[in-house]
Order: sequence, then structure tokens, then C-alpha cells
Amino acid sequence: MEMPLDLEFKNMPPSAALEGIIRSKVAKLEQFHEHITGCRVIVESPHRHHHQGRQYHVHIRLIVPGGILVSSHDPGGKAHEDPNVAVRDAFDAMRRQLEDYVRIQRGDTKTHVQ
Repeated sequence: MEMPLDLEFKNMPPSAALEGIIRSKVAKLEQFHEHITGCRVIVESPHRHHHQGRQYHVHIRLIVPGGILVSSHDPGGKAHEDPNVAVRDAFDAMRRQLEDYVRIQRGDTKTHVQ
């Protein structure tokens, strides 16, 4: 990546373990597009408790030549009470967006089997 990762933890203490996971996920994204110029990741724990417990939110902003991709992955169930699962799901969504973006940039189109 041409610019360093910008990582922020909101309403929660920084976690070295979670930071390591995020850095490895960003490195994997670089396999799909080698000219990523910036990445901002925000891991947020809501400050209010709900009936289900703390649900983690993960926001990813990826800057690539010609565009900005955003994945704002909000909790979808009890699984997002674990920040590792929330990070995994957000990066999976970003990977799919990046794959589609690269495919469009190359001019590739999906063909459907009749």
C-alpha cells in the first residue's frame, strides 16, 4: 500500500491482537489490487448496551486509483458481539467490492450459463 493504514478504535480500548488481524486482512486485499493508496478502518463499540449486548461496527474506506470503496458493516446478529467476527465480515464485504471493481476496470464481464 502506498499510504499507511489508518486504524481507529472508538468507544473501546485499542487491541494489539485485533490490529494484527486487521493488518493481515489489509495485506490480503492488496493481492486483489496492488495500487491501493489508502485504507481507513474504524472499529466501533456502541456506548449504549442493548438487549442483545454489545454489537461491534466496522467501517472500511479503501482508496484506489479512480475510486473510493466503502464498507460499513453494521451488526447483523448475535455473531457481531465478537469484534473478530465483525472485522472478518466487513473485510469479506470489502474484498467482494474490490474484486468487482477490479473486474470492471479490466473490462471483464460475467457470463451467465444458459
